[in-house]
Amino acid sequence: MSRILVVDDEPAIQRLLQAVLERGGHAVLPATNARDAAALLGRGGIDAVLLDLGLPDRDGIELVGAIRAGSAIPIIVLTARSETSEKIAALDLGADDYVTKPFDGDELLARLRAALRRADRSAPVGDTIAFGPLKIDRARREVTVEGTPVTLTPKEFAVLETLTEAGGRVLTHAAILERVWGKAHAEDVDYLRVVIRALRLKVESDPSSPRLIRNEPAIGYRLAEIP
Repeated sequence: MSRILVVDDEPAIQRLLQAVLERGGHAVLPATNARDAAALLGRGGIDAVLLDLGLPDRDGIELVGAIRAGSAIPIIVLTARSETSEKIAALDLGADDYVTKPFDGDELLARLRAALRRADRSAPVGDTIAFGPLKIDRARREVTVEGTPVTLTPKEFAVLETLTEAGGRVLTHAAILERVWGKAHAEDVDYLRVVIRALRLKVESDPSSPRLIRNEPAIGYRLAEIP
């Protein structure tokens, strides 16, 4: 059973989330403001956080950064704010996922399960990282897809390594560009699109219908689990 911290100041949403999460086999720790959330996190033993952004004592975006500064715990933002700029800010600060209200309970549980799985396997084994059919040996700079070696350029390798390290979490365009090309190129999205197009030709079974490297429109990219 996972212990989920639910940070939301609306009693009706708290009751709804408690019912949904308990149906999914999770235990719920409620907090109605950022101060109480920080206190609960400080006690430890929490496996993931569901976080509203509209808190009475602090903006939830700030709380994302504060949590991520001291913990790798999965954070799923659950909010009525649907602006792309808000999504990008939360993801850039380290949120694992972003769900807008009203939400579907089954979809929320699925996203939570995925975030918990990613957290479980986030620790690298030696210098090798893997996600789905991908395996990257960073020391040897070798990539295989379902055991088949793939030859990549240095930029393709760096982008794929960055996405794989995120383990399925959405990375914004700026986050990838800064990591691979440097801060001076944080807005050069065309650079990234060219590399993503080349990567899909090499790692996707059907590049015209990519299933592994997924586009999050106007936000960025993520790796997706392939059933």
